[in-house]
Amino acid sequence: MNDSIELRKVTVIIRDGADGPELLLFEHPFAGTQIPAGTVELDEAPEAAALREANEETGLSEFANARLLGSREDPMPPDQAVIAVATPVYMRPDVTTANWARLPRGITVDVKREEGDFTQVSYEETDRLIDPRYVTGHILGWVPKTTLTRIKRRFFYAMDFVGQSPERWTVATDHHRFTLFWAPVRALPSIVSSQAAWLEFLTL
Repeated sequence: MNDSIELRKVTVIIRDGADGPELLLFEHPFAGTQIPAGTVELDEAPEAAALREANEETGLSEFANARLLGSREDPMPPDQAVIAVATPVYMRPDVTTANWARLPRGITVDVKREEGDFTQVSYEETDRLIDPRYVTGHILGWVPKTTLTRIKRRFFYAMDFVGQSPERWTVATDHHRFTLFWAPVRALPSIVSSQAAWLEFLTL
């Protein structure tokens, strides 16, 4: 495990006050209602990543007053790690063996065992995050220990939207089609449980 690397994430709280305080959310096609967020690229500043993710995930660009609300370390179970450096997945703990899959930076994996300079990991995706019915894809294999970390820090940014947008619209990104919408801060819909704690930053 390469815990000298800190994987950085950003969460973007986008507000619009034209008709009272509203928050921009999106409906993931199989993972519920979420707040825009993403992974900071290598050598990218968190503020730049927040603006990039806001643009990519919403399809909008008229943002102003980007401000850091705070940061904190995301806790990780001892049997999990996150891919800090994109890596091939090897069939055996040896870089000369076949590698038919690749795991991108930012993916959380289950740690199975270690051997030498390698860690065997498992990544599984289900048809939907809430009440999954079946597994749609499964990757099991070996990655170099240097590509993994258990240190994940999340930065929270607020931005004001100063342009015009529909009440609802769709954006195709990250191999999915998201439906974006504005929700009154005082009557927010249910947000996926892993993100519910992020709402405390709305009061800052």
